[in-house]
Amino acid sequence: MERSEKEETAERAVAYKHSGYNCTQAVVLALAERYGLPAEEMVRMTAGFAVGMGTMETTCGALIGANLILGLKPEENRSAVARARELYNRFLEMCGATLCKELKGRDTGVPVCPCDDCVRNAVIAVSELLQQQES
Repeated sequence: MERSEKEETAERAVAYKHSGYNCTQAVVLALAERYGLPAEEMVRMTAGFAVGMGTMETTCGALIGANLILGLKPEENRSAVARARELYNRFLEMCGATLCKELKGRDTGVPVCPCDDCVRNAVIAVSELLQQQES
């Protein structure tokens, strides 16, 4: 069975994560290639979003990266806030949480969604939104 373009992009993002990029960087780097965005600048711009902005207390970096890409691909008929809300809801449904500490199970010892899956799901969620927009 062939993988779709969004699945291939998601797996490329996971590979970037495993080669030293943080979750935010992995998502934006994989999607920057797909959408012709300046990858090197995107990686530098997202360096500080690792591990829930360095504390595990805040939003998952993969979701942040997906939202950044979504913002760079504007849609005429919907506000950026409405699109970000839709992305957030998709990610929450796919992953079970949006805060890094909850996803990693910092306080419980039981991860809700491992980082690789967060990266995959963020890429898939934003790719689906962008694909709808392009249709």
